[in-house]
Amino acid sequence: MAKILKNALKTIEEYKTATPHYVELLDILGEILIIREEYRRKMKEIIFPVDEELIKKKIAGGLPLIDFSAGMFDLAEPKQYFLALLEIAEKRAPGETKEIVQKIEDGSFNFEKLICDSFNSSHDDTSDEIDDDVIDLVDLFLEESLRPALEKVVEKYGSIVAGIGWVEGYCPICGKDPKIGEIREEEGRRFLFCTQCGFEWRFRRIKCPFCGNEEQQTLAYFTIEGEEKYRVDVCNECKRYIKTVDFRESKEEANLDVEDIATLHLDMLANEEGYN
Repeated sequence: MAKILKNALKTIEEYKTATPHYVELLDILGEILIIREEYRRKMKEIIFPVDEELIKKKIAGGLPLIDFSAGMFDLAEPKQYFLALLEIAEKRAPGETKEIVQKIEDGSFNFEKLICDSFNSSHDDTSDEIDDDVIDLVDLFLEESLRPALEKVVEKYGSIVAGIGWVEGYCPICGKDPKIGEIREEEGRRFLFCTQCGFEWRFRRIKCPFCGNEEQQTLAYFTIEGEEKYRVDVCNECKRYIKTVDFRESKEEANLDVEDIATLHLDMLANEEGYN
């Protein structure tokens, strides 16, 4: 992990020079990656237990290993990590997150419920009390708050899941939809990446991960001139998209956490074209 972190931080510095309009976001990502590693190392036990006897049955049935709808987890460590993440934002924009911290500490916001809601795309508890920009920040940090703990699950069970095989477009570990993927190996195999837990899994090239559409005439992609190693795969059935990187020609090793931030302009273009 230390080598991966070192390489990621090096890539961030390179991208800060190449894409100066992303400097602030890349700086924040660098800070997040550093404290993510600190919290991951401090975690001695897996806080999201997996019933090993059910792994094969779950994978075969299209069920992720972790069921967040159960809501029966000790989230004390992710909560502390979440508050540490908010400190990063507070340093850069004093006052922006102070109210959120106070509400979480005094119990006005239930952190455990916010986590469960984040898997159900429901944020009604906060939407009436916090402006939209801060809600986006809360959503980002809620997702990140689980990452160190979920990486522990990936470390222990990821190779088992990969060996069994997973055919769904959502993550087999935590159930989240992917935002970015990668084309790699000589055969041009497609892998999807989960920013929630950091797991990558192989997926069919000609298939929408969101609705399962396999009709070539309704699947397309677009690129930007001069940035052909990046593309946006779109589905005209469900109107969703996923970013894809292809570093086979340059033989670079992609860090998809970094690439997700460095390609935000592709998200904006996809949104402008009516994809979400």
